[in-house]
Amino acid sequence: MTDTSITTLEQMLSPRSVAIVGASDNPGRIGGRPLAYLIDHKFTGDIYPVNPTRDTVQGLKAWPSILDIDGHIDTVVIAVPAPHVVQTVRDCVTKGVKGCIILSAGFAEMGEEGAQAQEELTKISKETGIRLLGPNCLGSMNVHENFLPTFSGAPSLQLPIKGGLSIITQSGAFGAHLYYLSTQTRLGVRYVITTGNESDVQVADAILMCANDPETKVIMAYSEGIKNGDRLIEALEAAAAAEKPVVFMKVGRSEVGALAATSHTASLTGEDAVIDAIFRQYGVHRAVTTEDLVDIAYAAIKGRKPTGRRLGLVTISGGVGVLMADAAEDCGLDVAPMPAKAQASLTDLIPFAAPRNPVDVTAQILNELDKLPQFFSTLIVEGKYDTVLAFFTSGASTKTSAAKFLAAIQQMRQEHPEQFIVLSLLANEDEVKSYEELGFPVFPDASRAVAAIAAVIRFVEAHDRLASREQLTLPDARGLPEGPLSEAGAKKILQQAGLPVLAETLATSAQEAARAAGDKPVAMKIVSPDVLHKTEIGGVLLNVTGADDVAAAYTTLEGRLRTHHPDAQFDGILVSPMIEGGVEIIMGTSQDPVFGPIVMVGLGGVLVEVLKDVSFRKAPFDIADAHMMINELRGSAILDGVRGAAPADRQALASALSQLSLFAAAEKDSIESIDINPFVVFEEGQGAVALDALIVARKA
Repeated sequence: MTDTSITTLEQMLSPRSVAIVGASDNPGRIGGRPLAYLIDHKFTGDIYPVNPTRDTVQGLKAWPSILDIDGHIDTVVIAVPAPHVVQTVRDCVTKGVKGCIILSAGFAEMGEEGAQAQEELTKISKETGIRLLGPNCLGSMNVHENFLPTFSGAPSLQLPIKGGLSIITQSGAFGAHLYYLSTQTRLGVRYVITTGNESDVQVADAILMCANDPETKVIMAYSEGIKNGDRLIEALEAAAAAEKPVVFMKVGRSEVGALAATSHTASLTGEDAVIDAIFRQYGVHRAVTTEDLVDIAYAAIKGRKPTGRRLGLVTISGGVGVLMADAAEDCGLDVAPMPAKAQASLTDLIPFAAPRNPVDVTAQILNELDKLPQFFSTLIVEGKYDTVLAFFTSGASTKTSAAKFLAAIQQMRQEHPEQFIVLSLLANEDEVKSYEELGFPVFPDASRAVAAIAAVIRFVEAHDRLASREQLTLPDARGLPEGPLSEAGAKKILQQAGLPVLAETLATSAQEAARAAGDKPVAMKIVSPDVLHKTEIGGVLLNVTGADDVAAAYTTLEGRLRTHHPDAQFDGILVSPMIEGGVEIIMGTSQDPVFGPIVMVGLGGVLVEVLKDVSFRKAPFDIADAHMMINELRGSAILDGVRGAAPADRQALASALSQLSLFAAAEKDSIESIDINPFVVFEEGQGAVALDALIVARKA
């Protein structure tokens, strides 16, 4: 995506002049509501209603067509029936319009004829550079500039509040829902952008624009399908570089959901496991519920930047303290105990307190709120907690406590201006606003607070990790030799790519096999590019020892090939030393239709397809990302050694994964998939080696 297209998109959403084609005098109609919002919210630019049947619309002079308007137009809102949209866009191109917001429905979501009309819109956009939002979208909102070209009823129900949240969504109605919920939660909004069928502007484009927008602080996104993986990754990288959290709901995880997404916006949903991996890789929180979306955006905007995972818990209820501690452990947070000296200090302040962590101050603290700042200072300074979560339920909001509690937390903020402190309590809206203005996010539910804290911490960690990523250089693409590849050929290519491969001999006679084996036990495997799964025809023999047995095994294996595949190409028998010990891993690559080459790692052996304990990343990635992949495996503890076994060489595994990712990215046009199974990881410091490999070339 070019800088010019970003600039044009910004200009379309921040225009100095706007025309509404299909403008209605009735402010309740689709063509009337955007005009009414522009008037009511005092949009400062020029407004041109276009309606060939009226002289005025909602008190403004009406124009018969776009081409009849005197003066320049930045943005056109189109609210006419679908058959008239393409010509209207062509007229906009003639007029020099920067972009169109197409509210009209009846395109790809309605069938083949609509899809053809939508393709024509895409073609016009690509050929001329005009930006198109929609069709079949609910419009957009630029709250900072009072530009609200939408037919949603949400702005009339909840007046816009200027702020740093930008909402980007394919679904218009859901975008309006998110806007309403966000403003109810006192979140100020910068943009609401609904993309609909995405004939041109996609969710990724809008994320990229907001990543570069100084007024946007947090990005909330919703998508039913990803069309351009590279553009989305560019946008997510830009957001991470700007340290802007992205909270993303990508739906279509279930088979039924995927079908619904296709019928709704004519989108493809992609492999859900890959979406998960992409979001983890680029520091995106994938929200599962609407509450999750709003909670995490709220915590990221209203709070401070945490510096680590240590969480101090303060509670007036021992039971809720346990609840919070359980939730924190589930989220991977560190609820380390207070140092003994600090515990003694807290007990001196309130003798009834249980000071370990969670720190149960009991309801007594409500009678001695002047001691609250000292409690928090002890947690922060002596406990060295990066974040503090305090549960007070409604106790802090009683008539006798509210003013003293506010004074206490004002003092806390003065003493610790940058500390990430979250409150879980029940209070009226004015009280909550007072706490928020001091930088304290407020949650009515302690478990939701813990989840939001964990997400904000992950944002910070991901942004730091991405900022310190190793600069990767792809090897030169060499392509693959003509024709199918045998195991030996695949291993040779992988070895040239820098992956560790077992030293083996490709024998073409029984005598050569016997010489290669010597007096040590060996594994013997058929080598034929026409037989991908050798075990299915008995094409693998293990622990063969001695010259006579090796020679006989050679003859047996060749005979099995001729029996099952008489016309198969026979390259010989691979003679390999038997490998004992180590942890078997499977790794490989595949081509995702949206994101391109994807690398997979999992615990190897025959159970991998049953257990599905695997992790994914988009290629290429560095060794740090490879370690993250390994740690995501549910069974990764096996690599640390179990029942007396020595730890495995995680570094060798991570290095091989990163190297494989570089190779897959370089050869994305020539390789469809790579399977390395097993890849054996030896004891720490002893390396790792590929025992079997398969490479499948991409079809032309």
